[in-house]
Amino acid sequence: MASVSFTLFSFLRFLCVIVIISQSRAQTPCDNSKGNYTINSTYHNNLNTLLSSFSSHTQINYGFYNLLYGQGEDQVFAIGLCRGDLKPDECLKSLNDSRVSLAASCPNQKEAITWTVECMLRYTNRSIFGVMENQPTNDNYYGLNVTGSVAEFNAALESLMRNLTRIAASGDSRLKYATGSTPAPNFRTIYGQAQCTPDLSSEDCTKCLDEAVSKIPDCCSGKAGGNVVKPSCRIRFDPYIFYGPTLKLDPDAPPSSSTSNTSSSRAKSNTARTIIAVVVPVACVVFLLALLCIYLSLRKQRKKIEFEREEESDEDEVAFIESLQYNFNTIRVATNEFADSNKLGQGGFGAVYKGQLSNGQEIAVKRLSRDSGQGDLEFKNEVQLVAKLQHRNLVRLLGFGLEGRERLLVYEFVPNKSLDYFIFDPTMKPQLDWQMPYKIIKGIARGILYLHEDSRLRIIDNADFYHYLSINLVVKSTPF
Repeated sequence: MASVSFTLFSFLRFLCVIVIISQSRAQTPCDNSKGNYTINSTYHNNLNTLLSSFSSHTQINYGFYNLLYGQGEDQVFAIGLCRGDLKPDECLKSLNDSRVSLAASCPNQKEAITWTVECMLRYTNRSIFGVMENQPTNDNYYGLNVTGSVAEFNAALESLMRNLTRIAASGDSRLKYATGSTPAPNFRTIYGQAQCTPDLSSEDCTKCLDEAVSKIPDCCSGKAGGNVVKPSCRIRFDPYIFYGPTLKLDPDAPPSSSTSNTSSSRAKSNTARTIIAVVVPVACVVFLLALLCIYLSLRKQRKKIEFEREEESDEDEVAFIESLQYNFNTIRVATNEFADSNKLGQGGFGAVYKGQLSNGQEIAVKRLSRDSGQGDLEFKNEVQLVAKLQHRNLVRLLGFGLEGRERLLVYEFVPNKSLDYFIFDPTMKPQLDWQMPYKIIKGIARGILYLHEDSRLRIIDNADFYHYLSINLVVKSTPF
């Protein structure tokens, strides 16, 4: 009798899983209101080229593809997002399957999106990168009802999803994903998942997930499982575990996505590991850290930052700051809509992108975090001060961009990338010898000495200075 009961229980559980799978089939809204394309048109060809290029971006190992291809009205933007436990080959297979199904379901729509259990794929002819979107929203529930107190189940579920929202929103620009479980009534367990597209800010991710969680009472009341999917985020809860271990990503390695029409840039920001962001053609970390330790030990501790300015008229100051301001659209075009393929690095204060102005000049653009809380006047005053610091061992600040909450710093482009590229790249590492680090250290020391003693806007050091330096100034060395 016991074996019969166990067999019956196993069969019933199998039926529940079948119901869950059937309720979690691919969902594909096609939007005719955003325009249609004709077969073999430029847009159609660009779309096919872009969607078939996912597998070529081998440097992406975190399940987020943020791509664009084409020009003008025929430009295609696409986002592919995989669940945070999928390995790169599993992710690409899922996205490729979604690409095929999306082409069949939406044969001529310029904007379409599909969700499966493993991934989300969407494309459009408008910029969607970094934009939080709640529509269209799809939801479904599983055929298994809650056993026991529904109120207790809902309370446990809400607590779990709020906690997963907090964890997911705290992720970086590669992965905003969280999974977890919590006890439920009748000795059951609730398993949950929350995920955002990682190009969202922490604030926007939280808003999107909060909106998704608020839909649970409408879609899934009394059900033991369900999900809500949106273009920018998704949630899911289930009475059975449906996810594996989250992929472990290198905490020191910023993302380096590519687009199909631009070459990828390979560089990392050192701001997460050192206080000063140093851009040098070749260097040795041990020598650099030793230099900084010796230098700081010889200086007085905890002095305030002081800027000694030459007296200038108000009219001259206004004219000078206006001459530094770039039109925001100019920078956006120069960086190809802040494409991931142009990203040079990601630090605690924002991402840095390579760009090219219409006159051919190459620039580096630091896109500061939107939640810095810095006012327009304060930002302009800091830019004005830094722009006046001119030295061969400082990367030159060319200007700034300002629009709404966007804060952009425009620097000269330094083509030799950052020091870790030369230290850890097997083809560049042989260039290091004992004389080169010595030359590197001399160049860095000259830049710091200029800031402290030789600049007409002298900067006197303390811990706050190095915090300020890491945001707005970059020291460089030119040993060649």
